Amino acid sequence: MTRILTIDPLEPEQTLLATAATIILAGGLVAFPTETVYGLGADATNPAAIERIFEAKDRPSSDPIIVHIATLDMLNNVAVEIPDLAFELARVFWAGALTLVLKRHPRIPANVSSGRDTVAVRMPNHPIAMGLIVAANRPIAAPSANTFSRPSATTATHVLEDLGGRIDMILDGGATPIGLESTVLDLTDVPVILRPGGVTVEQLRAIIPDVQVRSRYLTADQTAESPGQLIKHYSPRAEMRLFDGERDKVIERISEETSERSARGERVGILTIETDRFQYGDLPANFITVGGNIESMGVHLFGALRTFDRRGVTVIMVRLFEGEGLGAAIRDRLIRAAEGRIIRVE
Repeated sequence: MTRILTIDPLEPEQTLLATAATIILAGGLVAFPTETVYGLGADATNPAAIERIFEAKDRPSSDPIIVHIATLDMLNNVAVEIPDLAFELARVFWAGALTLVLKRHPRIPANVSSGRDTVAVRMPNHPIAMGLIVAANRPIAAPSANTFSRPSATTATHVLEDLGGRIDMILDGGATPIGLESTVLDLTDVPVILRPGGVTVEQLRAIIPDVQVRSRYLTADQTAESPGQLIKHYSPRAEMRLFDGERDKVIERISEETSERSARGERVGILTIETDRFQYGDLPANFITVGGNIESMGVHLFGALRTFDRRGVTVIMVRLFEGEGLGAAIRDRLIRAAEGRIIRVE
């Protein structure tokens, strides 16, 4: 059975953190909240424990795992040949939603990085995550706490849905505040963003003006440079239909297709924001409205996809949002949830 401990997200009880740390040090698996999503943690220096992560998640071994640290001193035990730029970025964005890809330290097993000589590392900005790392006194390897290709978990309930009975413990610290995974920045050569996330491209360009974005859409049999590069990721059970184009035209197209599919007996879900909702009128659809802006969409995106699954919808319609600021991360997640399929509305 998976044990669930309710823990204060602001001032986590040290006795509970110590209990979870004991499991980590014994090679077990503990799910815990970060500021982005829930992570599934194991001792990052224990190759057998890391293998348990892949098994619990049904995650392909080609998909690397992020290593989490609590102090800059820990970084020297995780990575080698660390460039000055990494420390400059850490001073600005850590603790926070930025993951750096660096050269892997020999102390970190190769299966963390799918056999590559690199390692993805970040410092989470959440009292429970930080407290657990400190209590274990080990870097903690932790991908998102969900089964492979499912929407990431932003509550303990989501973790239990996917991983109940597969892991040792869940630290229930409530909902995660950002709701989207970290940005991944590769510093092993010319700086390049491999995955947009909680730190925006615009924020990074304030420090690295010429940083580029290189999104890749890989299949499970291809080895990724970093987490979050597979084409099928964050996916609900329902079919995802993404529509890209001018706002009013897209809403018109979604409305037409919703009416047609509903008439055929399909259960249609529409994921939208408040400023779009009124334009759909009384369409025969199951609506989830996630607030009035992109940030709200980010917080509630994965939870909404899981809610649609619980409601039994067969198809989910979404207008694809612009790719600026946090919108770039939302756009990336939606594209992967739809396995790269985008309907262009002229």
